[in-house]
Formats: sequence, C-alpha cells, structure tokens
Amino acid sequence: VIRPSPRAPFQNSCLWSHVVRMAAMPEHLPKKAALVDRMMSLKEESGKTYTQIGNELGLSNVYTAQLLMHQQQLKPETAPALKKALPGISDTDLLALQKAPSRRWDPQQIQDPVIYRLHEATMLAGEAIKGVINEEFDDGIMSAINLHAHVDKVTGKEGEERVVITMSG
Repeated sequence: VIRPSPRAPFQNSCLWSHVVRMAAMPEHLPKKAALVDRMMSLKEESGKTYTQIGNELGLSNVYTAQLLMHQQQLKPETAPALKKALPGISDTDLLALQKAPSRRWDPQQIQDPVIYRLHEATMLAGEAIKGVINEEFDDGIMSAINLHAHVDKVTGKEGEERVVITMSG
C-alpha cells in the first residue's frame, strides 16, 4: 500500500488519488492508465474544461470526462471533433478510445470526498427517490446503461455556489 509522506503536498489532490489507483491496478490495465494519462495531459495543455470540450463534441460534460477517462467509448463520428478539440491527440489514441472501455469499481474511490458525498446523498435520499420512481413509473428502474448526466453550477439562496447533478436514465 502506498501512503503519502506527511509532507507530500499533493496527498489530497487528484494526482495522489491517481497514484494510489495506479498502485492498486490489476496488471491488465496499465495501457488504459497510460491512455488516460495522455488524455488528461492533452486536456490540461488545451486549457479547456470538460464542459468546453463537451460543447465542441456535442456531449455533456460528464460524458466528456468519462470519454477522456476511457469509461465510455468514442464513437467514430465524434472522433474528428475530438481531434479538433484536442489537436495533439494521436491517431493511435483516437483508435484506442473507440475500443470498448474497461469499466470497474475501484474501492479507493470512496475515499474521495466528492464521491463519498455522492454515495452519502444516495444513501440518505435513495429510498425516497426509489419511492417516487416507483410511483411515477410503477416497477420501473433508472437505466445506468444509457445514463445521461450533466453537472452545473448554480447560486444558492444565500449566494453560495451549489452543485446540480442531472441524471437521465
């Protein structure tokens, strides 16, 4: 297990989270990790947000983030727009992103405060949300297979920034 030194300045950052995930990664996933590293570098070099890139691709900001993390599959018709949005992307990486991604649960993720709060929100409101879904859709369930998600920022009643997560499935 990798543990940060008390003086590691990045121990609470996304970078540290990535280092920990890499250390716990099964042997068959290093190619994906390298691909994701290249995509994150290209995104950073572009200076664009997921929302900006998503707008160029005609995709939501969440789907765009999933795409660059190779949690979703790049559709061939979207590849030219991604090449335009991130000009440094190689043809090899464009082809790699068009292959079926490896999706898996990483138990380390729950340690990230944002992901923990998402789980907490589901635990607190999940039963009530399920009740409303059952009332509105009978025995229907929400699909995660073709889930559409988007994150927005709004101003709260007291002027504070608030997160809005919209999921359609």
